[in-house]
Parts: sequence; structure tokens; C-alpha cells
Amino acid sequence: MTLLKKNTKILFTDLDGTLFDDQKQICPQNRSAIHRALLAGHKIVITTGRPLFSAKRLCEELQLTEKGCYCICFNGAVIYDCFAQKAVYEKTLPHEAVRRLMDEAQKAHLHSQTYSDTHVISELSNQDFDQYASICRVEHKTVPDVLKELGKKQPAKVLLIGEHDLLEQFRVRTLPWREGKIDALFSCDRYLEFVPKGVSKGNAIQILCDLLGLPLSASIAAGDAENDISMIQTAHIGAVMANASDKIKSYGSYVTSHDNNHGGVAEIIERFMLKEDSSSI
Repeated sequence: MTLLKKNTKILFTDLDGTLFDDQKQICPQNRSAIHRALLAGHKIVITTGRPLFSAKRLCEELQLTEKGCYCICFNGAVIYDCFAQKAVYEKTLPHEAVRRLMDEAQKAHLHSQTYSDTHVISELSNQDFDQYASICRVEHKTVPDVLKELGKKQPAKVLLIGEHDLLEQFRVRTLPWREGKIDALFSCDRYLEFVPKGVSKGNAIQILCDLLGLPLSASIAAGDAENDISMIQTAHIGAVMANASDKIKSYGSYVTSHDNNHGGVAEIIERFMLKEDSSSI
């Protein structure tokens, strides 16, 4: 357990639509606020649906690699100790579930992909695949058989990309065989993610707070999408970005005045971590 200063706060922040602006960059206000929060002894945890190799690179850019620094990726399927460079929690999908999801996605004319230790992998090469890799700044690879490419590795999730209505139909249609085993949630309108049952950002928050010896009363979450709802509800302060939909805002205890393009996360840090009286809304 890491020794923490009295009144240490911990912020779990989503990336896309939250910490990132619409150009997938971190604005100067957010960078400055993160730096000042760390200097004050608080914790910042990147909490994302992105793969581990992408989240690790971002943590390195933000210098979130010292002892006690963690990131949560794959929507809570993996909690990674950035200092020790190892996973401290992980849940994965069995190969047969990956195969079935990808086969059914192909029948539905939807792009599907999963993740090795170093690449996003798919059996189809298309614009959706290329665009995802470009947006997330990750290496991607088209392979004849994803299971052969994975070898013994079991991945943390399968991602489908397509029109929202078609993805929603796919989610409903696959529920009978995956219920109780695999959860499905949207990380944005065009991304539907399949993860092991019970995996969520909210559950990961509880696990990491327990690991660090921090009460949930010290936790703050910032997000904007459906896959952020669980952490917004779990954290003591659930902050929703101004750019989120009204549906997502209804789950929060605080809605930012500034959106993701204008330092919304910096606003959260200033109000709930750096302000002297920062314990309440």
C-alpha cells in the first residue's frame, strides 16, 4: 500500500471527450492543473476504454509514472501499475467468445477488432479500422485469424464500429447467448465494446481505492459517455463534462461549465482538488 498524504484526493479521468479536446490533444489548462494536483500530493488516474499500450504511452507523456501511479484501461478490465510496470488486476474474454462476436459482427456487416499486447488486430482492413488507429495513435494489423495472432493471450475486449442503430440492434440480438458472461456498452455513438461480465470503470475505481487505502470519499470521476456512467456513480463526486448529452449529465453530481475543448478537467481539479474547501459540490 502506498503511503498517502492526509486529504489526498484521487481523480479518475476519461480521455476522449473529457481530458482530450476534439483534436485528441490535452489543452494547456488541463496539463497545468494535472501538474499542480500532483505537486500537491493528489492522484490522477487515466481511466479509459483504450488499450493498455495506448494508455501507458499517455501516462509517460503526462509523467504519471512515479511510485503510486496507475492507469485503468479497457473500460476497467485492466488496472496497471505504471511504476512497477505490471497489471495488478485483469479480466479477459475467452477465445470462443471473441470468435463468436467477430463472426456475428461480420455477418452483420460491422467492423470488429480486438487487442494483442502491442497492436489492435482485425481480420478486415477498412476505413473504420484505419481511422480508429489514427485517432487513438496506435499500431494496427490485419491478420487472417485473430485467435492465431493472439496465441495463448486472452484479450480484455472486442470492439465493434458502425452506425449506432445497427450496433444497438447487435447488442440486443447477442444478449441471449452472452447474458451473465459478457457486458456491452457504448464508449461513443459508433463504438460498442464487449467486456467480461462485471467489468466497468466504476468497479475498477473501487478496486484501486481499496488497493491504495483511499476511501471513496476521496474520489472524483470525470467523464462524458455511456461507459463513464459507472464511475460517475461510484465516485464521491461524479463530474460530467459540459459537452456530454443530457442523458449522461443526469447521472452526475456536478456538470462542468467548460467543455473538453476549454479545460473542463482543469475546472474539476481546481474546484475539487486544489481549492481549500474542496470536499463538497
